[in-house]
Amino acid sequence: MINFLDISYLKSGNKKQQKAYQVLITHKIMEKLSAYTPILVGTIPINIDIESSDLDIICYVKDKTEFIETSTNCFQKEKGFIICQNLKLNSIKANFYIDDFEFEIFGQDKETIQQNAFRHMIIEYKLLLEKGENFRQEIIKLKKQGLKTEPAFAKLLGLEGNAYEEILKLEF
Repeated sequence: MINFLDISYLKSGNKKQQKAYQVLITHKIMEKLSAYTPILVGTIPINIDIESSDLDIICYVKDKTEFIETSTNCFQKEKGFIICQNLKLNSIKANFYIDDFEFEIFGQDKETIQQNAFRHMIIEYKLLLEKGENFRQEIIKLKKQGLKTEPAFAKLLGLEGNAYEEILKLEF
């Protein structure tokens, strides 16, 4: 099992993972967010990314104002920087580009290992290990056709209803 809490696993991954590692290290992204227990999540860590996949980093945010200030101070000079709040999810999201990567920094008042994005990734990673390479390729194919990750998994697994909720029911 990969330790997703430490990005060093990316060093021995595929070319995109290695490139992501270099960008994260060179620009000290995780270091700048260290007060928020950042975790890289999403498709790149589990090797089901497509051309348009971004680097998603989740953060544990107790003080939204401080997080907005930190994110702005650290990343406002990056291309396309924007920050917004989602009242429904009670979260903050910052987006920007560095090198060839789009970043999405997501902050929520919930421990990062308990956030849905991390939980989804772990479930999906275990499913990929269990189901094998053909399954992984089918997920990528569905993603290239426009499906988001969780709906792609739900479709291949024959899950009905809200894909995001149904995937969580598969927690190991």
